[in-house]
Amino acid sequence: MEPIFTALLLSAIAGLSTTIGSFVAFFLGKPSNKSISFIMGFSAGVMILLSFVELLQEGIRTNGTFVGIMFFLLGMGIMLLIDMGVSHYYEFEDDSCIDDNPDLSNRSYHQSGNQLSKQTQLRKTSLLVTLGVFIHNFPEGMATFIGTLKDFELGLLIMIAIALHNIPEGIAVAATVSSCNDSKVKPFLWSFLSGISEPIGALTVGLFLFPFISDVLLGAMLPVVGGFMIYISLDELLPMSRSLGKEHLSILGISAGMFVMAISLAIL
Repeated sequence: MEPIFTALLLSAIAGLSTTIGSFVAFFLGKPSNKSISFIMGFSAGVMILLSFVELLQEGIRTNGTFVGIMFFLLGMGIMLLIDMGVSHYYEFEDDSCIDDNPDLSNRSYHQSGNQLSKQTQLRKTSLLVTLGVFIHNFPEGMATFIGTLKDFELGLLIMIAIALHNIPEGIAVAATVSSCNDSKVKPFLWSFLSGISEPIGALTVGLFLFPFISDVLLGAMLPVVGGFMIYISLDELLPMSRSLGKEHLSILGISAGMFVMAISLAIL
């Protein structure tokens, strides 16, 4: 039973990195756009290299090229469906955009079709951000768990990659909650709740799939995990990194992330 506990532990560390983000937002304030741009580019570089070099290749080795790629695309499709069902966004450029922008605030009232107060609208926004991050984090917990079952070093690398972009997510959640609430505790609580879905996702896999885990099943699930990570990188991290940073800062982050991951793969 030791591998399953190790996998759960790494998933919990990755998920609860959102809480680290809330501490950063509380003690250091909002990081600069350049810093966030580089971090997100770095995280995307780590995920992209790991997905194509390790996860997809493992699926191809186990089940053949066509089947491995189909599982990879399945992972991207699952994330697309999640994204279409429950969208989420980052509030880095303007933490209280609704509160500080009367035009946006008025537009929110018209779209809602009722007489919600501005404070109520802000609470609704913070809830949706937290819920969105919670649901998007669920497959990431599964990814860390599955990677760890295959190989501890692989699970460790996935955990690091996910934790890197969960920290900015925690900053986003904490900043959004703070914009509509004077409580010093709620930003930490909500960022914790948004990240707890990752160990829940890992536990779900453990309860339902662990008895059936085999090399063939892992060979099918690892490219699905790679699809998760590629979707997150291309649809979320890179566009945000590009929008926040100056020209070439995003690609520098990507290159640095790939370089560090290449060294890690070579060492481990």
